[in-house]
Amino acid sequence: MKKRTLLVATTMAFAIPGASVFAQDLTVGVSWSNFQEERWKTDEAAIQAALEEGGAEYVSADAQSSSAKQLSDVESLIAQGVDALIILAQDTQAIIPAVQAASDAGIPVIAYDRLIEDSRAFYLTFDNIEVGRMQARAVLEAAPTGNYVMIKGSPTDPNADFLRGGQQEVLQSAIDAGDITIVGEAYTDGWLPANAQRNMEQILTQNNNEVDAVVASNDGTAGGAVAALTAQGLDGIPVSGQDADFAALNRVAQGTQTVSVWKDSRDLGQNAGEIAIALAGGAEMSGIEGAEEWTSPAGTTLWAEFLEPVPVTKDNLGVVVDAGWISQEELCQGVSGGPAPCN
Repeated sequence: MKKRTLLVATTMAFAIPGASVFAQDLTVGVSWSNFQEERWKTDEAAIQAALEEGGAEYVSADAQSSSAKQLSDVESLIAQGVDALIILAQDTQAIIPAVQAASDAGIPVIAYDRLIEDSRAFYLTFDNIEVGRMQARAVLEAAPTGNYVMIKGSPTDPNADFLRGGQQEVLQSAIDAGDITIVGEAYTDGWLPANAQRNMEQILTQNNNEVDAVVASNDGTAGGAVAALTAQGLDGIPVSGQDADFAALNRVAQGTQTVSVWKDSRDLGQNAGEIAIALAGGAEMSGIEGAEEWTSPAGTTLWAEFLEPVPVTKDNLGVVVDAGWISQEELCQGVSGGPAPCN
C-alpha cells in the first residue's frame, strides 16, 4: 500500500470533530454490484465529486450482478493499492471474504447502501426500515381496505427484509382488523423489473385479478408491477416504490404510482467519499460525525450512519424539481392536467 499523507487544508472538512484534512496521494476503490438501477450513476458522480474535492483518486469495478465477480473485483482493487474501499454488495454474506482481505491489508471498508454483516465495515445507508414504513403508509392511505400484494426486493440484499419489516409495522393493525389481506408476496431476484413483472402476473392470475394495492419495494419492481397491472386494465391502483427514478416520478405525476421514497443519493455519495478519505487517513469509525453503534437483525454490532429519506407523492412532487433532481419537463412528460408542478 502507498504511504498515506494528510495535509491540513481549508478545502474540505471531514467528519472528525475539530479537524480539517486534505487527502494527498490517496486512492479510493469502489466496487459496484451493478449499474442496472438508474440511481447508481448518480451515486457514482457524487462519490467522484467528493473524492476529487478532497484530492483523492477514484477507481472502480462493476460486478455485473455477480457475487463471484465482485470478489475478484475487490481483490483487483486491493492489488492496485487502494487506501479505502466502498462496496455496494451484491450479496451480504458472499462479500465477507473480500472484507477479510481488505482488513488483512489494512484497508478500511464502507458498506455502501447495503449491509455487510461484518463489524469491520462501516455501514452507510438511508433508514431502510423507515423507507418501508413510508411506502406502506402512502399505499394504506390510498387503499385502506382490500387485497394487497407485496413485491419484495432481492433475497440476497438485506435491504429487502428491512423494507418488508417496516411495511409490516404499518400494515399489521389493518391486517389484524381484517381491513386488508395480503394475497400474494414474492422476492424479486436481482431486483430486476422483469422478474417483478413475472411475479405480479402470476399473483394476478392466482387471484383472478382481484388486487387492490401493491407495496413494491423499489421503483424498478414498481415498474414491473405497473406493467403487469396495465396489461390487465388495473393501472392506477396504489403502488409504492423508492429511489425517485425519473420514470417512477413520471408515473407518480401520471397517477400510476402512488409514492416513490426519495433517497437523495447525491448526499449518500458525498458522505461516502468524505468518510472514505477520513478512514483512509486514520480516522476511527467511532469518530465519524453522525456515526452510531448499531446491531443488525443477525446480531452483528457495527458502526453505521443513517440518512433520512423523503416520500414523494402527487402532493409534494415539486420537491424533486426544486432540488434539481429532475426537470419539470422530464417529470411532466405526457402528463395532462396532473398534480403540481405539471398542471
